[in-house]
Amino acid sequence: MSRKRMHLAAHFPGVNNTTVWADPHSRSQIEFSSFEHLARTAERGLFDFFFLAEGLRLREHKGRIHDLDVVGRPESITVLSALAGVTEHLGLAATVNATFNEPYELARRFATLDHLSGGRAAWNVVTSSDAFTGENFRRGGFLDRSDRYTRAAEFLHTARELWDSWTPEGISRPFAHRGEHFDIAGEFTVPRSPQGHPVVIQAGDSDEGREFAAAGADVIFTRHSSLEEGRAFYADVKRRLAKYGRTPDELKIMPGVGAVLGDTAAEAQERAAEIRRQQTSPQTALLTLEQIWGVDLSSYDPDGPLPDIDPVADPALTQGRTRRGDTVAIAEKWRALSREKGLSIRQTVIEAGGRQSFVGTPEAVATELDEFVQREAADGFILVPHLTPGGLDEFVDRVVPLLQERGAFRTEYRGTTLRSHLGLPDPVRKG
Repeated sequence: MSRKRMHLAAHFPGVNNTTVWADPHSRSQIEFSSFEHLARTAERGLFDFFFLAEGLRLREHKGRIHDLDVVGRPESITVLSALAGVTEHLGLAATVNATFNEPYELARRFATLDHLSGGRAAWNVVTSSDAFTGENFRRGGFLDRSDRYTRAAEFLHTARELWDSWTPEGISRPFAHRGEHFDIAGEFTVPRSPQGHPVVIQAGDSDEGREFAAAGADVIFTRHSSLEEGRAFYADVKRRLAKYGRTPDELKIMPGVGAVLGDTAAEAQERAAEIRRQQTSPQTALLTLEQIWGVDLSSYDPDGPLPDIDPVADPALTQGRTRRGDTVAIAEKWRALSREKGLSIRQTVIEAGGRQSFVGTPEAVATELDEFVQREAADGFILVPHLTPGGLDEFVDRVVPLLQERGAFRTEYRGTTLRSHLGLPDPVRKG
């Protein structure tokens, strides 16, 4: 059986404690030179795409703006439109919310980006039931949590109707959509783009998110902490595709991961431990714990034991951040971890937090990444560096060549569109 080739993407370091802002090599989160550096590095490494997150409101904690958000987040499609002019092959993926936008306007922006880039646009579809974020928009918090995926599914379906309203020959057809959330009709202003439709990405691990991805996404951005968890997730999502008339190759599973390299295994582990300490300051450790316990824990010592009180539900404590799920279960898991290993609050957050990281020599990291793909725990990875903007340089210089040598990654771009990079079929035009 031939070796499966992995897909790679680069996530621009976001506004959270994953990014180490105190490092002397850290640069601006908002200057174009930072975006350009990371994108050019990703293209030099022959990555499939460059991925930008979204932040629609500065997060608050205990009524104050969260310190790690102060640098702000520029609008993704604008940044990617500029990057289209300084890259040639790299896919350009923007995270844009389906709750606070309209299909016609957003479909037009993505079709335009697809034309400007020669068929390299991608849309990471996210949703929000957060009334706090909604205060920035006309609708406010009107959307019930249970409705967010139904709106997103209709939104995506409507956007595809708009992209399909132009024939490949350049003929425009009137469109009309009548649904629960949207009632629109007219003519779309942008001809069919080089890919037909921009690539659609879905980020989410919930059952709703998995089903949404199986029904209509091209890539799912996920996270899992071990090979076996990855294999279980992979099998679950891939088996859902058949009910929608799709084959396993039509949806790529790409977890977000970090990579820490060293000339020896011991050096890599030491570097990884230092990065985790930088990512989890005493302040961040307490803040993380407060998000789970739902109460003010400022009187606790980060180097002391975990609280002996049970978590309480307090949605007002942290605003604008995704909920962590069953906080009681998480608290019990963290307490067990703390007892087992004798960990303080900060040590527990470091041990329990964070995404999957591949730590070791370049050879060891290349081997482990390849194993995940060959054993069907992933189709590829979205690299999330801890430094802006140079955090990808070492991976491209030291790991990518090893992946190429073992036949696990491309040695050149063979197509011109993001769909061709990902091995996705062209969308069948409907209408």
